[in-house]
Amino acid sequence: QVQLVESGGGLVQAGGSLRLSCAASGSIFSINVMGWYRQAPGKQREFVATITTGGSTNYADSVKGRFTISRDNAKNTASLQMNNLKPEDTAVYYCDVRIHSGWYRRDSDSWGQGTQVTVSS
Repeated sequence: QVQLVESGGGLVQAGGSLRLSCAASGSIFSINVMGWYRQAPGKQREFVATITTGGSTNYADSVKGRFTISRDNAKNTASLQMNNLKPEDTAVYYCDVRIHSGWYRRDSDSWGQGTQVTVSS
């Protein structure tokens, strides 16, 4: 019923920037919160950032001050602007949405393909 597609990943040198996008579509009545997660090779998936419909944001300590999450409520999209990238930011990045029944991907443990971000030193 809900489709989420990430884009914008790629290869960048340390200190560079990337902007990721997430597009949500399907039978969605209301999206309360949009968020980003990431998973590095051999590690657990971790929280990166969230943003509410009203614009309130929350960030993981590891990205605070470097990453900025934003959203367009009318278009059901979310973006993640990543500045001053570090090699430890290398991971597959996933987006998720919180709807009336909960977190769509997290609660079903079904994450899709995500978008790969690779930061070289």
